[in-house]
Amino acid sequence: MRLNAALLASALLSPLTVNACSDDQHTHDHSHVHQKRQFPQTQLTKPTRPLEWGDLNIIHTTDTHGWLLGHQHASFPEPNYSGDLGDFASFVHHMKQLAIKDVDLLLVDSGDLHDGTGLSDGFPAGGIDAHDANQFIKQLPYDIMAIGNHELYDYINTWDMYTNFVPALDGKYLSSNVNITVFDANNNTIDVPVGNRFRKFTTRKGRKITSLGVLYDFTGNDVNTTVQSVADMVKEQWFADAIAEEPDLFLLAGHMPVSRDNWPTVFHAVRAVHPETPIIILGGHTHIRDCNQPDGRSMALESGRYMETIGWLSAKLGNPSDVDSKRNISFSRRYLDQNRVTYEYHSQQSNRSFDTTQGQNITQGLLNLAIKYDLSMLFGIAPQDYTISRDPYPSNGSSLTLFINEAAPYSLTLNNTRANISNIMITNSGSQRFDIYSGTFDKNDQISASPFTDAFMFIKDLSLGVAQEVLPALNAAGADERRKRDLGGMLQMREREMWKRGYVDRRYMEWLDDMDRRHDSAVKRASQNLTLGYVTSDSCPGIGDDILHAPLASFDIPDFIGSDVPSLSNDTLIDLVFVDFIQDQLLEILNEVQNTTTYTDVDVASYTDVLSNAVLGLYAQHAWN
Repeated sequence: MRLNAALLASALLSPLTVNACSDDQHTHDHSHVHQKRQFPQTQLTKPTRPLEWGDLNIIHTTDTHGWLLGHQHASFPEPNYSGDLGDFASFVHHMKQLAIKDVDLLLVDSGDLHDGTGLSDGFPAGGIDAHDANQFIKQLPYDIMAIGNHELYDYINTWDMYTNFVPALDGKYLSSNVNITVFDANNNTIDVPVGNRFRKFTTRKGRKITSLGVLYDFTGNDVNTTVQSVADMVKEQWFADAIAEEPDLFLLAGHMPVSRDNWPTVFHAVRAVHPETPIIILGGHTHIRDCNQPDGRSMALESGRYMETIGWLSAKLGNPSDVDSKRNISFSRRYLDQNRVTYEYHSQQSNRSFDTTQGQNITQGLLNLAIKYDLSMLFGIAPQDYTISRDPYPSNGSSLTLFINEAAPYSLTLNNTRANISNIMITNSGSQRFDIYSGTFDKNDQISASPFTDAFMFIKDLSLGVAQEVLPALNAAGADERRKRDLGGMLQMREREMWKRGYVDRRYMEWLDDMDRRHDSAVKRASQNLTLGYVTSDSCPGIGDDILHAPLASFDIPDFIGSDVPSLSNDTLIDLVFVDFIQDQLLEILNEVQNTTTYTDVDVASYTDVLSNAVLGLYAQHAWN
């Protein structure tokens, strides 16, 4: 790939400025300002049992995606996750104090700090995604942090991590199979790890730990970044050297799911050298709560997404010198709802004693950052909740229906010379990232619900009869059986490709479906007094959820969604409008459903300057005021 020398040179010559927003900045009056919610803001359920501690204990975060001010809406399950990063920092401090006498407590993150809320994505022109928000994450005492795929979509974000974030971690930020291209002292380009390939350290209680930070086989990275396949990584000499010496524990952190992915490749490579050494795997990426045990002396944990879940893992390792030290290890895991009630219960604090000075400063700094980014800019008042999968599609409660049937047809035709030409609009359902809740709909909600900056393209003069076949074919439905089989195979290939590029929504939705089905009887019968939330079944013994909830409803949603078909004759010529993210797939399908014309990129043009992340805000200004 050709190196963007100008960008590299600019980055090297112009170091990025840290802006952490002092308390006296940005105090202008605003009619709707993000405020730290008073405790208790909503009646939340307390945990019913203490955490199980071991000799070694880990607090785990992953896929935080900018949700550092927590979830701020009143509709459940949002209050379950209403803690902010300042609350979390106070929790970590108190838990460290509980551990200090007898045991080790580590703090580990498995990647994806970028892309998801206004704190990461709402920066003014000239800013860099998550640069300001990450200054607060750096203040937490992480022992290991691993790189995620969202750190790699844009080179400037990777560069910012490499130059401004990684040095502050002092060897604790790991990118075992991820490189960045930079200039060396002689102005030559070289590939170097974004962070460290591994870390060896000794805990406060004297345990020797070897850690890796592995990214799954991701292919959607930007130019001048490199992701080595996991299978090739374990063949490297540095990997053999890193694991040659036996530690007391291997801690394998990384942005890779603990189920249905390549952790076994890394696990077996370590086991081939050290058959009995304890191994802990801390994964991420699929946004689910998951746990399994590869063998009796290991455990693998994945701890959800969006600062909704805080993972807890403990291991009773015993003394390595014991005669019986090769026995199975007693592990425990817990999925904690991210809120102050949870934190105060497990840290043995009251609401009066819980907040630390650091925690309060982090909260205030994030609130100042929200003001700087104008995240409370109000678009309108949403009349109800709209959900991605808890309501069927299509339906009045579906945010997918809202986006493609109401918002897109309005927002994309504003000041558009083709507004009077009938159309069908298509996008991928994964373009909608988060639910919309009743009440204020502001800039932060707009970014959280629909963060991607996809452009809308179109093909003109398609007959309605042909155009209306495209959406069903994209979803492998509505075709004859032979074509359905062919398209089904094509979609499986496309799904694998989208997975490699970072598309995780399908896996998350499958998990929600599975959790809903598993708990459709017993839990729902007892759920009348429970709040909505995650109800988890995994492969590890015991109950993983810290608090019992009524399971979230889950309906199947298609991979692609489209606007209503115009009531016109099939030979009427219309515009077919779609996001550029699906252009290759759509052209392929369009050439499958008709053979009169072979459509290529030449036939595609820009439909509007409005990007997908602006659609809901424009609509809300129009319809929700």
